[in-house]
Amino acid sequence: MEEQAPKDFWQRHLAQQEAILAELRALRTAQQEQAAKLQAQEQVLRHLVTLTRWQTLLQRATMLAGITAADGRHADPLSLTHAYAQVYSQNGEDGMTAEIFRRIGTRDRFFVEIGIENGLQCNTRLLLEAGWRGVWLEGSKTKAQEAAQHFRPFVESGALKIFPGVIAPQNIEAVLDRLGVPACFDYLSLDIDQHTHSVWRAMKRQARVACIEHNGSIPPSMAVEVPFDPAKFWDGSNWFGAGLKTMELIGTAKGMHLVGCDLTGTNAFFVTAEETEGRFRAPFTAEAHYQPASYPFLAHTGHPASREGRRWVQSPETPPLDPSPAPSP
Repeated sequence: MEEQAPKDFWQRHLAQQEAILAELRALRTAQQEQAAKLQAQEQVLRHLVTLTRWQTLLQRATMLAGITAADGRHADPLSLTHAYAQVYSQNGEDGMTAEIFRRIGTRDRFFVEIGIENGLQCNTRLLLEAGWRGVWLEGSKTKAQEAAQHFRPFVESGALKIFPGVIAPQNIEAVLDRLGVPACFDYLSLDIDQHTHSVWRAMKRQARVACIEHNGSIPPSMAVEVPFDPAKFWDGSNWFGAGLKTMELIGTAKGMHLVGCDLTGTNAFFVTAEETEGRFRAPFTAEAHYQPASYPFLAHTGHPASREGRRWVQSPETPPLDPSPAPSP
C-alpha cells in the first residue's frame, strides 16, 4: 500500500500535466485560428480601402473625361481618341498609332522606342510582331536583357536591336548613330518619365509620327517643364517631365503638329506638318487636344498579353496601301 501511494500520486500528477498541456494546445490553436481570421479581415479591409479609393478616382476621371468631351471633339471623325485599342500598349496607343498610319500611310516601317522596360508592354511591340523593324533603348540593363530573351528571334533575325543604357540629351544622337537609325523614319515612341522632353528636344533625327509622354497634370496653357538634371529620376510625384504646351512647342520646332492625346492624358501624338491637313482635327494646339491626367484608366483590357515575342501576318485579303492616301480619314 505504501508503494502504491507514490505511484498513484505521480500518475495523478502526470494526468494533471497532460490536461494542462492539452488546454495550452487548445489555447494556442484557438489563438492561431483567431490570428488567421484577423489577418483575413485585415486583407479584406485593405482590399475595400483600395477598391473604394480607385472607385473614387475612377468616378473623378470619368467626370473629367465627360467634361472634356462636352465640346464633341471625341465624336469628331478626325479625332484620334475613338481609335483606342490595346494589344500590348498601356493606354490604347496601339489603336491610335494604327489609325494615324491608316491615314498617312507607311514608308520604311522603322521604329525607335525609348523606354520599353522588358518589352512585353510597350508601344512598338505590335509593330515589331507585324513585320516592322527598329530599335529599343532601355535604361535598365536588367530589363533590356529580359527583353532580349523575350524577343530573341527578332534580335537574331536583325529586325530588332536593343540598347541597354541610360539615355540623355548628350548621348541620344551618338546612340542612334551606333544603332544605325536613319535620319528620317516612320515612328518614334519616347517615355522615360523625368526627362522625356529634354531627350526629344535634343534629337536631330526626324520621325514622321511621334508618341511622346507628357505631364497631364500641367494645365495645357502653361509651357513649363522640370530642368534637366542627370542625377534626378522620377520620384513618383507629379513633378516630372513637361506639360502638353511644352511638347506642342517642341513639336512645332521639329515641323510636327500635335494631333491628339490618349484618354489617360499620358501620351501626345505628333505628325509631320505636311501630312496633317485634312487628316486630323485642328487646331493642333495643347488647348485643343489636352486630356487631363486620368491614370485610373490604366488597365489592360481583353485577354492577357503573350509572354513571348510572336509574329502576326498580314491578311491575304488586305489591299495594297495607297502611297498617297486621300485626305479624308
